[in-house]
Amino acid sequence: MELKIKDIVELLQVNEKTVYRWIKDKKIPCYRINHQYRFNRAEINEWILSNKIELSSSLINLGLGDHNLPRLLESGGIVASIVGDNVGEVITNAVELIPTPPGLKKEDIVLALMRREELMPTAVGKGIAIPHPRNPIVTDPKNASVSICYLERPADFHALDGEPVHTLFILFTATPRMHLEVLSKISHLCRSDLFLEKLRARAPKDEVINFIREKEKEWRSKESTGND
Repeated sequence: MELKIKDIVELLQVNEKTVYRWIKDKKIPCYRINHQYRFNRAEINEWILSNKIELSSSLINLGLGDHNLPRLLESGGIVASIVGDNVGEVITNAVELIPTPPGLKKEDIVLALMRREELMPTAVGKGIAIPHPRNPIVTDPKNASVSICYLERPADFHALDGEPVHTLFILFTATPRMHLEVLSKISHLCRSDLFLEKLRARAPKDEVINFIREKEKEWRSKESTGND
């Protein structure tokens, strides 16, 4: 475990009291080793992206990568009216309806997603959650996918901002790098009020994918010119 409390304080520019509150509420991934808290850098990078925390440019260097989010959504699709009164019910019902990687039992996928939720909630605020296994479970990148699930009614996913979740992005990726790149793109998208409105309105797949394609063009243009 590479990081200590003081490293998290410096990284996120918050006080120790805030970090300890996040630990108590299980809202930041950490481990208790020899009576001290330790943090895994890769998990903290993921947590930063998931929660759209603004950092100085020296703290995290992760480009948008080459993975095509529209293609992943074509594979995973969009499903609506997912029912459930709690995290477990929502995830179980969502997995039952979405395409899942070949060779994997749906009950095993649900177990992997729930273990990740127990480690740290995947809600990222503004009504969005991004359930995913803690480790990649797809062996062939061709079987990777992202599914969008619209909930029948909002559910409490224990988000930092306290807002109930209305939309899930369920990720099945093949490598940690692929996972972080896809998560980075979703994080960028969820900074757009227009995109969030589309999700609240339960926009159809073609509309969502076309919006993302246009956004990816903008990102590529900005990367090529070196703009943020």
